[in-house]
Amino acid sequence: MAQRNPFNPTLADGIRRYGFRKWYERELLSSHAHMALALLASVALIASFEAFQGGSWGEKLLDTGFVLACAAIALWALRRYLYLLMHAEEMANQANCGQCKAYGLLLVPDDARSDARRLVPVCCKRCGFRWDMQDG
Repeated sequence: MAQRNPFNPTLADGIRRYGFRKWYERELLSSHAHMALALLASVALIASFEAFQGGSWGEKLLDTGFVLACAAIALWALRRYLYLLMHAEEMANQANCGQCKAYGLLLVPDDARSDARRLVPVCCKRCGFRWDMQDG
């Protein structure tokens, strides 16, 4: 498994360390930072296309490299933005307590272990109701 980004902890680690609402906020901020990177890379891509006009073959080859690099960065950042945004929203849709209807007041029990289906056991801070959140 690839090394995880320390700024985006897993759901269970994020709830334990920050609480659900802060984890959700951090996930959204990270996704929007990737959106900003995608926009900047798109602007750089357009600028690279503009610089492609005129110049020697060496400059055109260098501009082609810039176009490819900017396109790759923009596509990666857009993909990461969409993944983080959809993941945060999917988790937010499961964060309502089934018993008292409280939103985001979650704890991950100390004895909780995630299984192979990526279920994260959580319980409500208010009433103690337990359920599993499907992560992933």
